Amino acid sequence: MKKQLFAFLLILVPMVVTAAPSGRLDPMRPDIYNFESLHNGARLFVNYCMGCHTAEFQRFARTAEDLGIPQSVIEENLILSPQQAYNDQMRNAMTEQDAAAWFGTPPPDLSLMTRLKGADYVYSFLRGYHLDPSRQWGVNNTVFADVGMPHVLVDLQGEYRLVCDPNEVEVRTVDPLRGTVANPRDCFEQVRPGSLSPAEYDQAIYDLTNFMVYVAEPSKYQANALAPKVLLFIFVFFIFAYLLKKEYWRDIKH
Repeated sequence: MKKQLFAFLLILVPMVVTAAPSGRLDPMRPDIYNFESLHNGARLFVNYCMGCHTAEFQRFARTAEDLGIPQSVIEENLILSPQQAYNDQMRNAMTEQDAAAWFGTPPPDLSLMTRLKGADYVYSFLRGYHLDPSRQWGVNNTVFADVGMPHVLVDLQGEYRLVCDPNEVEVRTVDPLRGTVANPRDCFEQVRPGSLSPAEYDQAIYDLTNFMVYVAEPSKYQANALAPKVLLFIFVFFIFAYLLKKEYWRDIKH
């Protein structure tokens, strides 16, 4: 039994190591009941992510139903390919063979990305791009070092370069020379502005990550609605079970 347990732990070690990010993660608290945020996140996901990635476990119709988006709006704004229909899965037109030829490996499906990596990881990753002329796409990432993905949101964020290592900056520590509070984001210096201000870009990334959190577990709405009913049933059942137990044990005690 001990050998089996030891072997199981050895199997888990590589999983933990590969899942660990290379940089600091910024906290992101999802809110799947913020439908304004989810609507904007869905728009960003379709326009900026689905050119390469997919969300095969999600359908356009399910998104419309859960988020209260009319079918006409989905068909006009989110279904961009004439080969796709309202009830189709959220896929793109790129084949795995083409993706492997262009990028070296097919981009991963994003349906369960926030469940695999966590919302903090996705949020920090999309805010961690910076210029790096040594890389193929001219950019690198503070969360995923030597990333092979281009910065598809550069038009929104703009271009930034690193003036220090944000992973070495202690959050909320006072700089003894300037008397100011250090912030890892201060290591990013803007080189070229994007169409969004830094605050607007952070909000856009929050919305996009929030939508991906919803896509990873769309059944959570039904689960949250059912949970109080289940707890009420358990409470009522406990009362009857307790009374029945007392009735059974009454004869045994006497």
